[in-house]
Amino acid sequence: MAELSDSSALPVVSVVVVNYRGAQDSIECLRALRDELDYPAERLQVLCVDNASGDGSAQRIREAQPQVRLIESGENLGFAGGCNLAAREAAGQVLAFLNNDARPHRDWVRAAVSALRAEPTAGAVASKVLDFSGEHVDFVDAGLTWFGMGYKRHAGEPDDGGHDAPRDVLFGTGSALFVRAELFAALGGFDERFFMFYEDVDLGWRLNLRGWRVRYEPRSVAYHRHHASMSEVSSARENYLLERNALAALYKNASEETLAKALPAAMALAVRRATARGEVDPEQLEMTRRPEGVDHSDDVPISRDALAGMLAIDRFVELLPQLKQAREVEQAARVRSDADLVPLMRKAMEPAYPLPRYLAAHDVLVDVFGLEEVFGRPRNIAVLTGDSVAARMAGPAIRAWHMAEVLSGEHRVRLVSANPHVDPPESDFPVVAAKPRELAAHVEWADIVVLQGHVLEMVPALKHVDSTKIVVCDIYDPMHLELLEQGRDTDDERRAADLRGVTKVLNSQLRRGDFFLCASQRQRHFWLGHLASLGRLTPGLYDTDPTVRSLLEVAPFGLSPVAPRRTGPAIKGAQPGIGADDKVVLWAGGVYSWFDPLTLLHAVHRLAERHHDVRLFFLGMKHPNPDVPEMGMAERTRHLAGSLGLTGKNVFFNETWVPYGERQNYLLDADCGVTSHFEHVETTFAFRTRVLDYLWAGLPVVTTDGDSFADLVRHEGLGVVVPAEDPDALAEALQRVLYDAEFAAACRERIAAVRERFTWESVLAPLTEFCRDPRPAADRLRAAAPLTRTPRPSRLQAVRRDAALLRGYLDAGGPVEVAKRAAGRLRRLAGERLRGR
Repeated sequence: MAELSDSSALPVVSVVVVNYRGAQDSIECLRALRDELDYPAERLQVLCVDNASGDGSAQRIREAQPQVRLIESGENLGFAGGCNLAAREAAGQVLAFLNNDARPHRDWVRAAVSALRAEPTAGAVASKVLDFSGEHVDFVDAGLTWFGMGYKRHAGEPDDGGHDAPRDVLFGTGSALFVRAELFAALGGFDERFFMFYEDVDLGWRLNLRGWRVRYEPRSVAYHRHHASMSEVSSARENYLLERNALAALYKNASEETLAKALPAAMALAVRRATARGEVDPEQLEMTRRPEGVDHSDDVPISRDALAGMLAIDRFVELLPQLKQAREVEQAARVRSDADLVPLMRKAMEPAYPLPRYLAAHDVLVDVFGLEEVFGRPRNIAVLTGDSVAARMAGPAIRAWHMAEVLSGEHRVRLVSANPHVDPPESDFPVVAAKPRELAAHVEWADIVVLQGHVLEMVPALKHVDSTKIVVCDIYDPMHLELLEQGRDTDDERRAADLRGVTKVLNSQLRRGDFFLCASQRQRHFWLGHLASLGRLTPGLYDTDPTVRSLLEVAPFGLSPVAPRRTGPAIKGAQPGIGADDKVVLWAGGVYSWFDPLTLLHAVHRLAERHHDVRLFFLGMKHPNPDVPEMGMAERTRHLAGSLGLTGKNVFFNETWVPYGERQNYLLDADCGVTSHFEHVETTFAFRTRVLDYLWAGLPVVTTDGDSFADLVRHEGLGVVVPAEDPDALAEALQRVLYDAEFAAACRERIAAVRERFTWESVLAPLTEFCRDPRPAADRLRAAAPLTRTPRPSRLQAVRRDAALLRGYLDAGGPVEVAKRAAGRLRRLAGERLRGR
C-alpha cells in the first residue's frame, strides 16, 4: 500500500473523544492525539465532548488541553449521542472515534486514511486494538450471533502476529474506528437509542447492508484500557444494555424472512439467559410445587442479573414504535441480503454463554425455529437469458445453462428464459420460461441477477438508477459488431436503426451492471473503452483497482471437465456418403453472415482433387432458436457447394441442429475442426464458442487469423492458423492436420494440456468468486464522496481566474464568444440554484 507523504493530498480527520467523569484518562488520550501522531497537525481536528460529567471534568480538560475543541452537552447523551454531537460540528472528511481510556499508536490515523484511500468501497476502517500493554488482543475481528449480540473474536488472546492481515469485518469497535464523514451523516450516525454498547455493531451492520465495507486495518493500532469507563457501572446494568441493544439491532437490520424466525427465538433465549444467569428456579410456579393449604403469594428474591434480561425485553417493547421507523429506513436502503453477511458474522450459531440450562435452550430454539437454515441460507441467484433453453441450444443458452450449473453448487439458482421455447434437459436447478412481464417476480426473488442479451430491457425497474439489486452482465457477445455483419442483407435505414437499438441495449447494461463478464482479453480491452466512455472508470475505482478486474473480468466459453464419451453413431458409417475410414472435417457451429464457409468450400474442392476421402460436415444449418431466421450466408453456402459438385460427395449438411447432449458423437467422428471467417471488426472481438468443443474432443484446429482463438491456436500449437480468404493456404492447412500423423499427434498432445484451462468451473471462477461476496460497483454506492476536495479559491484568485478566462474568450472568438460563455454560465448557476431547493 502506497504511503501518503504530501499533506495537501490528505483529508482532514476529525477525532472524537467522549468523556464522562474520566478527566485524567481523557487528558492523557488528548495529549497523545496532539503530540504523538504521525499526521499533519493542520489536517487533524480533535474534539472532546464532556457528557455532563458534573464533576469538574470539563474545566480540567480545558485547562490541560486548551487547543482541543471542547463541547459540553447539556445532559449525558451516552457514547452514541456524544459521538453524534461532535460529528455534527466536525470539519473533517473522515471521522475518527477513540475511547477516552485508549491511546493511539503514532500511525493510527495515517494507516487508516491510507486504507480508506486505497479502498473506495470501504466506508469505515476498524483499527487493531490491543490492551494497554500491547500484549493481548482487544479487537482484531468481529463476530455476530444470530440473536444480535456482537462480540470481539480472539479478545484476551496473546497478540502473536496471527491477526496482521487486512480483512473485511461486519463492524469495528467504537473504541477505535474511522468512518467517512459524509457517509456517517447519511446513516444518521450512531443510533442514540443504544446509549452505549452495540452502537458500533449496529453502525457496521447498516454500512454492510448498504453495500459499504468495514475494513480491518492492522497497521492502524490503538491501545485500550478495557472498560475503564465502565468501572463504576454494575454488571446488571451492563447486561441490561447488552440485551436490549442486541434485540434492537436485530430488529432494525434483519430481513423480514430472517426476523420472523430469529426475533421470537432471540426474545425467548434472552429470558432463559436471564434465569440461568440469575440462577432462578424455573419450576417454582409449577402446580406440582404448590404448598399444602393456602397458596400464599410470598415474594421471591431475584437478582438484578436475572431482572436485567426481563427489563431489557420490556424496554425493547417500549422502543418498538421508534425502532419500526428506523427499520423501515434501513430495509429500504439495503442492497445486500442477510445471506451476503453471514460470512462476516463468522460464527452466527455461537451460543456465547457457557451456562448449561442456557445452552440446552439455545439448541432447542435453533432446531424448532430452523435457524441453521436461515443463517446458513445460500443466496438466491437468477440467471436470465432470452435464448431458447432446450435439448438443442445455441451459445447464449449454453453459457447461461453452465453458469446456473456451476453456481447451483453453492447457491439456490433459477435459470429463467424469456423465450417461449423452453424444454430443458434434466438438471439439478429449476429452469423456467417467463414472459417479459413475469421476469420482475424472478428478479425480486433473487439476491443476484445474472443476465445477458436484451433481458435488461424487459425489466425496466432493474435499469433504474435507484435499483439496489446486484446485477452481473454477461457481455461475451458484442451484439452491435455482430449486427454490422448480420444486417448486410437489410436496407440501410433498417440496418442503422437496428444498430442504434442494439447499442442502446448494451449501453444500458454497461451503465447498470455491478460486475461484467466478457469472453477474452481482446474483448476486455474493447469493453474497457465502452465503460470509460460512459464514465464508469472513476478515479475511486481506479485507485483501489488499477486493473479494473473488480468491475470487468474475463470468463470465456467453457467445456465439460469430463472427456466426451460416445453414446451412439453420428457421422462415419452413419451419414450416407461418409465411410468409416474417411477423413472428416467438422464445422461445429451455425452458418452465419460473419463466417466465411465459401473459402472453406473452395479449399475442400482443391483438397479433394488430391484426397478423395476428405469430407466436410456442417453440424447445424438451422438455428436452434426458431425465432432466429436463416441468414443469407447459409443459402450461399449450399449453392456454392452444389455448383462445385461437392454436395453429397465431399460436403454434407445437417439441416437441423444437433442436440447439445449428443454433440460429442459428432466430435468423436471428426479428424479436425475448422472455422473460417472474414477479416473485419466483428472477427477481431468475437469468441467462437463452438471451437472449444474441438479442444474438448482433442481435435486439431484449422482457423482463420484475426480472433482470440487464432492467437491461442498459434501460441499453443493446437493446429494451423491461415490468412483470411485464402483457399490455397486453407487447403494446405487441412492437408497437414488430416494427413500428417506426426503433426496431428503433437497438436492433440498440446490440446490435452490446454483444455484443462477451459473447463466451465475454471472459466467461471470470476463469477463464482463475485457471487460469494457480491457488492454494488464502487461508483453505484450511495453517499460516496472524495476524501479530499479542491479548496475554494479566494476572492482575489477568483477575480484573476475570471480575467484570464475573459482574455481567452476574446482571443478565441471576440465579444460573441464572451456573450455565449456568459449566457452558459448564467444558465448553469440557475440550474444549481434550482437543484439546491
